[in-house]
Amino acid sequence: MKRLIPAILLVLTVAAAGCSEQPAAELPALEANRAETSVSGISSGAYMAGQFEMAHAKEVVGAAIIAGGPYGCSESLYADVIPGPGTALLNLTKAINGCMQNALQAFGVPNPALLAQRASRLAEHDRIDPIADVLTDRVYLFSGKNDTTVVPAIVEAARNFYVDVGVPDANILFVSDISAGHAFVTDDRGPACDYTGKPYIVDCDYDQAGALLKQIYGDLKAPADVATGRLMAFDQAAFTKDLSNHGMSDLGLVYVPRGCEADAGCRVHIAYHGCGQNRTFVGDAFARDSGFARWADANNIVVLFPQTAATPVNPQGCWDWWGYTGADYLTRKAPQIIAVYRMLERLSAPRTSS
Repeated sequence: MKRLIPAILLVLTVAAAGCSEQPAAELPALEANRAETSVSGISSGAYMAGQFEMAHAKEVVGAAIIAGGPYGCSESLYADVIPGPGTALLNLTKAINGCMQNALQAFGVPNPALLAQRASRLAEHDRIDPIADVLTDRVYLFSGKNDTTVVPAIVEAARNFYVDVGVPDANILFVSDISAGHAFVTDDRGPACDYTGKPYIVDCDYDQAGALLKQIYGDLKAPADVATGRLMAFDQAAFTKDLSNHGMSDLGLVYVPRGCEADAGCRVHIAYHGCGQNRTFVGDAFARDSGFARWADANNIVVLFPQTAATPVNPQGCWDWWGYTGADYLTRKAPQIIAVYRMLERLSAPRTSS
């Protein structure tokens, strides 16, 4: 029997999706502990979680890759030789066929060992943080048995990438025995477990938010019975003003537990939505129903839900894992990584007196 959980007590600064929106609030400065940041994501968000982890490994302590593949999987061999929009098109073809459907296996795509070497070269040129900072990370990976969008072999390749980089087996948890479709999994929210479709949240009697947070952070307090923190929309455009071709929405979401409103030192978890799962398509469903809030309340974790925009070049609002924002999309210079890191800096900044 499903366990009935009261709805999250939301304090929103915007109206519901589809209604006229009020001016967004500023992302609050909460003196969060930036050195214990973690990331997770589903689908394109899984790839972005891995990219952010590698770019800022000094501050990221763990990552959860849900229905996603290895870092840099879609990058064309010609990326450094033929820069420009043409490379993004080559990358997209490789992304769909080789990094989602595993249709290029005969051509050695994906190749986790080669991708690990690529990451090492980027680190040597200071385009991402040192690989040594990744080796202590705790990693959670998930592939649904009924996921035909990103097939299990691709997530297995992501696991192998971490092994080839040097992350110990003991630090890696790969869950692949749940009959989920292409979706974020919960213990009591969403349609049937094997469903694939908006809002990409399914009920598999499995608390994925709790599982990934415990894998990353170790022992955690049991989740609160009711989430009583503040889910707020904030002005995301403030973090993209000087960035071009960034593909980000004007609004983002953040969940702030009551304990983090007053006390410094809360950890930050960045949760990246998947394609077709941003506020344009599903409203606040990912933030509201993914299950992060109750765990966040009990363990003083601020949860940041950055948001992409749906555009003609990116109609499903995917995170950039094939280079539509430019050739630096895998590195610290990627517009989306810069923007989200600025949000992290704001959350960790000292509070200002009112």
